[in-house]
Amino acid sequence: QVRLVESGGGLVQAGGSLRLSCAASGHVFSQYAMGWFRQAPGKEREFVSAISWSGGRTDYADSVKGRFTISRDNAKNTGYLQMNSVKPEDTAVYYCAAVVWGRGSSLDYEYDHWGQGTQVTVSA
Repeated sequence: QVRLVESGGGLVQAGGSLRLSCAASGHVFSQYAMGWFRQAPGKEREFVSAISWSGGRTDYADSVKGRFTISRDNAKNTGYLQMNSVKPEDTAVYYCAAVVWGRGSSLDYEYDHWGQGTQVTVSA
């Protein structure tokens, strides 16, 4: 089992930046694909970005392409989501997820480990 803990959320003005972190413990992080998902109030959870276990494949939702960057540091057992040029519509609880030997999928049901989430609020 891998345990995931998100951090880095907070309040930011539109146009600003945030970096979310997802710290993993309990297993070999390098074997896990990682995804970021978000859920805004009253809305369903949606895909944001993902990276394969090897780091060779990344994927982004159209709404964040060109603004967000996913990365991983296996030596630190941590994944990241760099959020630039944020917009009020990026406001949500952001969750990281992981699955062993994953391909970096946009489908939430392919992930079997989830963090507790971190709140991101973007003011206009």
